[in-house]
Amino acid sequence: MSFWNFKNSEENEEEIELRIDGDIAMDDDFWSMLFGIENVTPKGFMAELSKYKGKDINVWINSYGGDVYAASRIYTALKEHKEKVKVKIDGVAISAASVIAMAGDEILMSPTSICMVHNPWGNFQGEAKDLRHGADVLDEVKETIINAYQLKTGKSRAKISQMMDEETWMSAKKAVSEGFVDGILYSESEGETAQNSFMFSRLRVQNSVNDSTRKFIEQYNKRFKELKQDGEANKIKLLKARLALECEL
Repeated sequence: MSFWNFKNSEENEEEIELRIDGDIAMDDDFWSMLFGIENVTPKGFMAELSKYKGKDINVWINSYGGDVYAASRIYTALKEHKEKVKVKIDGVAISAASVIAMAGDEILMSPTSICMVHNPWGNFQGEAKDLRHGADVLDEVKETIINAYQLKTGKSRAKISQMMDEETWMSAKKAVSEGFVDGILYSESEGETAQNSFMFSRLRVQNSVNDSTRKFIEQYNKRFKELKQDGEANKIKLLKARLALECEL
């Protein structure tokens, strides 16, 4: 069973809406089949995705994560899609769901949503060498997850690894600052504020330059009169040359 669905966009016929809303599991997950749990599974997902070649996709994500191998297949399928993939996190994108989110050409978060990255974990049984092998496997799985985060954020592997070690929870604002997402939904007014702030700062700089120039000319005229009264013609010529040079600079 799946807990995702595709539908045509109501605003644009060339776009498809996709919702990923549930736990992520492999197609043959035993517990899901036993209890009839609805999950996001890769096999049916990819079959459905193939029907929408040539169309942009808006992917809405609200998932607490799940199987990292299933997430890898869904991530890869979205990256392989030739048209634009825009990811919108409207609830949570935690653990493996955050990996899927990284497939977006553009990633946006609702101002009330959460994104979380952490280390992979698993259950292993057996003797000591089996448990050591399990730890090695988890280390390698972590490296594959870092690949997705690094492609998006450009951060060093060491920094991303540290964030995963610390189980980092990110609000929309923090996720933007850390480079995991590109923007915040419904925040056009914030963009205008930033632009106005820049324009205001530029105006202040311009006014500051004008004030400095005015003060310099006033000081020059004052000094020029003093030198003229003293009859120091050579000093006047030198000062004029200096003024011309500073105006060029």
